[in-house]
Amino acid sequence: MATNRTFTMIKPDAVKGGHIGAILEQINGAGFRIVAMKYTKLSAEKAGEFYAVHAERPFYGELVEFMSSGPIVAAILEKDNAVVDFRTLIGATNPSEAAKGTIRARFAKSIGENAVHGSDSDDNAVIEGSFHFAGTEMF
Repeated sequence: MATNRTFTMIKPDAVKGGHIGAILEQINGAGFRIVAMKYTKLSAEKAGEFYAVHAERPFYGELVEFMSSGPIVAAILEKDNAVVDFRTLIGATNPSEAAKGTIRARFAKSIGENAVHGSDSDDNAVIEGSFHFAGTEMF
């Protein structure tokens, strides 16, 4: 059964590019409600923990370096069918393959600097949201 919450991060490239407001506007316009949000910076250690599932992959070191290179905006979003609907809203990981109008088509620079993270399953949405937020930070 699908849950109604997902997790996202606006990544350092999109923050540096000044796209926080436009991305949040697109998220709100798609009917998502923000139930938790923070502007923060991941240490290399925390970025490594968050992306530990990719530790054996060749891009892991670059991913950790990139995700700890500047501030991010972490958020938990709420909407019916949140994970699937948000994955549709952000578009394909490769921005050249992302559907027109999606967040990645609009703001991503490359596969590596792809503007936003979106949970890929209901279970991961819970895990990822809990990594960044305490229960008292979700409303």
